[in-house]
Amino acid sequence: MPFQKVTPEKLSTAVTRQIEKLILRGILRPRERLPAERELAERLGVSRPSLREAVAELQAKGLLSSRAGAGIYVADVLGSAFSEALIRLFAEHDEAVFDYIAFRRDMEALAAERAARLGSDTDLMLIQTLMDKMERTHLHPNPSEEARLDAEFHLSILEASHNVVMLHMMRSMFDLLREGVFYNRQIMFRQSTTRTALLEQHRAINTALQARDPIAARAAVEAHLGFVEAALNDQRRADAHEDIARQRFAHEQER
Repeated sequence: MPFQKVTPEKLSTAVTRQIEKLILRGILRPRERLPAERELAERLGVSRPSLREAVAELQAKGLLSSRAGAGIYVADVLGSAFSEALIRLFAEHDEAVFDYIAFRRDMEALAAERAARLGSDTDLMLIQTLMDKMERTHLHPNPSEEARLDAEFHLSILEASHNVVMLHMMRSMFDLLREGVFYNRQIMFRQSTTRTALLEQHRAINTALQARDPIAARAAVEAHLGFVEAALNDQRRADAHEDIARQRFAHEQER
């Protein structure tokens, strides 16, 4: 029989496995800096040579990268789910925008339902912390920080769903949203009535999650993204009317 003696796992291998799991579960995020070598070795309870060996293996696997004089970072393992040509098409056609929102509504509603059932107390505490930060930044006239926290809030729910495939796929989609590929989130947050409505919707999502109510959490996310879709539709119609008015004015000036 081809049995072999069981040997204790090398320390560097144990370190490699632990860091891999943290990346897989989304706890270590792309482009996030690892602690300094001495601190990380102390946290892991291993020698610095063992840590260096593990880091070298993770770099060879493309999971970590080093920056001269700056330290070790989690590699940008997400990349893009789409080609550059397809991203340009997304940016140029409204159809992609509304399909994107429908896709988010389906995926995030499921994630919220899972988070209410499967999220740890730590997961829900993080979601509550982000909600508290949104409440504070809502009082500021500049909405840019609230818009950033909005994305973090939604991603924290995806993390709390404990589905690693869903998490990494949706992180890639959120990167495109941050880059303004689908629509400009800043414009939506500049409108005070819309901004207030969005905050109320986030409160409803958070309340359902903290109560561990999967049905209410799903419904709150669906209502929120339904509102976003309607707001974008209104914005598109207003922009179209403005374009028509400008064209008429230009035509009258030429006459």
